[in-house]
Amino acid sequence: MAIKAIVFDAYGTLYDIQSVAKVTDSAFPGYGELITQIWRIKQLEYTWLRSLMGRYEDFSVITRESLAYTLKTLGLTCDDKLFDAIMDKYVHLDLYPDAKPTLQALKGKKLAILSNGSTDMLMGLVRNTGLDLILDATISIDAKRIFKPSPDAYSLIEPRLNVKPAEVLFVSSNPWDAIGARSAGLTAVWIERVTPEAMAESVKQSDRVAPLTMFRALRTQMDELGLTIEHKVVGLKSLTEIVAKHSS
Repeated sequence: MAIKAIVFDAYGTLYDIQSVAKVTDSAFPGYGELITQIWRIKQLEYTWLRSLMGRYEDFSVITRESLAYTLKTLGLTCDDKLFDAIMDKYVHLDLYPDAKPTLQALKGKKLAILSNGSTDMLMGLVRNTGLDLILDATISIDAKRIFKPSPDAYSLIEPRLNVKPAEVLFVSSNPWDAIGARSAGLTAVWIERVTPEAMAESVKQSDRVAPLTMFRALRTQMDELGLTIEHKVVGLKSLTEIVAKHSS
């Protein structure tokens, strides 16, 4: 079946979540990278924990709670103004350099974001980066009140875009997300931004494992969950070739 829609994860796929380090390091010199990695790890963990417990809060709440956890754990304090300034970066994240050109090149298909982000966070983010002029839809899991990789989250795509799961190419750099989409019946593309070879080399370079290296080991390598991903690429530009193959 031909691909009619291409749906992207937002955080880590189109948007560089590591760009928050600019703000965290400015707020807490010397701690920026450590804050950034712990914050993201706890942010994801809280989405899964709240889904399992049936205690949903939207992503803006989870992002605040995980930042509060991170600062408390590191013994760092800040006033509300500084806390809000750090949080504000999440609606001003940097796009990956290949994100906008790739989206523009794919405009013949329906284009959308499906994200764990709350509606307000996502709409602010796509508007601030100009993607609102390119995307056909920005879909938050808020409507289902459960986070990816629950199958219920991916089920939001079909009614919003009027496409069957088999007609959707889902793109994510988060391994758990790509597997979740695959499990839900979508054709999945995983963006392997950090290869195992690069991981191994970064560990060899120092007798101390840097926070970013640990984050990459935990969150950027393919998970062992008994599913295989149809497509693995190293960047968004490769999507045009994959879409062409599925359209022929």
